[in-house]
Amino acid sequence: MTSLREMAVEVLSTADGHAKPALSRQHAATWFAARKAGQPLPLGKASPPDWPARPVKPELLDPRDVPKRKPGSPQGRIALLHAIAHIELNAVDLHWDMVARFPDIDMPLGFFDDWAKAADEESKHFNLMCDCLAAQDSHYGAMPAHAGMWRAAEDTRGDILARLAVVPMVLEARGLDVTPGMIEIFRRAKDAQTVAALEVIYSEEVGHVAYGSKWFNFLCGRDGLDPQPVFLDLVRRHFHSPLKPPFNEEKRAQAGLPPDFYWPLTEPV
Repeated sequence: MTSLREMAVEVLSTADGHAKPALSRQHAATWFAARKAGQPLPLGKASPPDWPARPVKPELLDPRDVPKRKPGSPQGRIALLHAIAHIELNAVDLHWDMVARFPDIDMPLGFFDDWAKAADEESKHFNLMCDCLAAQDSHYGAMPAHAGMWRAAEDTRGDILARLAVVPMVLEARGLDVTPGMIEIFRRAKDAQTVAALEVIYSEEVGHVAYGSKWFNFLCGRDGLDPQPVFLDLVRRHFHSPLKPPFNEEKRAQAGLPPDFYWPLTEPV
């Protein structure tokens, strides 16, 4: 019988930009079908790659070398869609890596439910963005993207608390801050398809941030740690720039992130 972690590594090892999310959705469905039947798959053990497999295109550049977007123009909006698709594909890998990366940490099955569900939703989000690109006669891989997103995974691969702090509670929380502005850009352009897709992403990303907060607090509680100072220390050590306001305080609170978790991180130490 295939284990959940083996399925996670299979997704991480799949390079094709369309095969990866398709396999991700298939494996999430397999996991949840077994859970519903009361016969959960074994978690197993597997060795996730240090870097997930990636398609030949897009070309990955240093973030400083990616051409700047001007979303007021049609080409700028296509570039923005491409950037969002790139983020979503990275998120598929980040969530499956969360499943596979820490086999020596004893976690409830609900932990794996949450990250399999998040990976499934990120796969759907990538597909939605690809549909929006196709409607603009473009596709994922048509322009360069930045190679910086996996740095968070590299920096936290030995510490589950750091991974939870930096990926869902910092990087994905940033999505809650910026997505309303992106929705407004496409609303002004009368692009109803993209507006609808981004509204789905915005709604579901709250849950992903909440999963990070829930399991970060769970682990801190189990170890008798105060979550807030632990979080601030981990982010300062593993995230390499101050956080930038404005913050979507309403959605962050909905996801379990109080202001004292992020406002202290807006200034360099």
